[in-house]
Amino acid sequence: MAMKMLEVEKPTVHTEVAALEVKNVSKAFDGKKVVEDVSVAVNKGTLTSFIGPNGAGKSTLISMMSRLLDHDTGEVFVEGKEIGKYKSDELAKKVSILKQSNNINIRLTIRELVSFGRFPYSKNRLTKNDWAFVENALDYMNLRDIQDKYLDQLSGGQRQRAYIAMVLAQDTDYIILDEPLNNLDMKHSVQIMKTLRQLCDELGKTIIIVVHDINFASCYSDDIVAMKDGIVVEKGHCHDIINPTSLKNIYDMDINIEEVNCNKICVYFT
Repeated sequence: MAMKMLEVEKPTVHTEVAALEVKNVSKAFDGKKVVEDVSVAVNKGTLTSFIGPNGAGKSTLISMMSRLLDHDTGEVFVEGKEIGKYKSDELAKKVSILKQSNNINIRLTIRELVSFGRFPYSKNRLTKNDWAFVENALDYMNLRDIQDKYLDQLSGGQRQRAYIAMVLAQDTDYIILDEPLNNLDMKHSVQIMKTLRQLCDELGKTIIIVVHDINFASCYSDDIVAMKDGIVVEKGHCHDIINPTSLKNIYDMDINIEEVNCNKICVYFT
């Protein structure tokens, strides 16, 4: 998928600046802590994968990092400013998030859904510039040919790509995706990961994803944060995390590592 740039090109050099940061954050539901005293810093212009078993607290943590969910204790910062101090419209122009479950009760075409990404800017009065972002997002996700189809006519994978396109149309510097590869086949999973990698490398976006396939995390991430039982058990550069010892600590199973084209591939099927 060819990348197009609508504005002035952003620098491609990554700087070690904490773009999104949580400090000693905790969250409990019905008295049970699902995230406990977590501190994580995400560097600007990087792709960071959150991995770990089901129920580890990954989705809860990223919801707090985007203010979809309030934290009980601790602090969350976006570009050094506590997240609670942002006005909603201001934050929506900086941070976009796609959750696992997305239910819209009105009948929309793909094109109409993607245009919702421009709401923080246009308030439903889209300008020519807004539509240019919509067109660009449709192209990124290979949706141009089916843009007039209704969401209820789509396969699960097509619908997922449409929601990701909506997030891309929002054009925020920080993009948070909760299991974006759900319902996608191998071809489209690879296309989306390549697109996310390009958004970091070519447009300077900062991307956080929750992903279950550790090989996608290994091949496309800059950094990895691993959670288990509500705490961070491993974090660092992907090459430092993808090793048998760290993976055993995360998943409680023995995982062999093979190197293929300079990528570390986890072999956990045997």
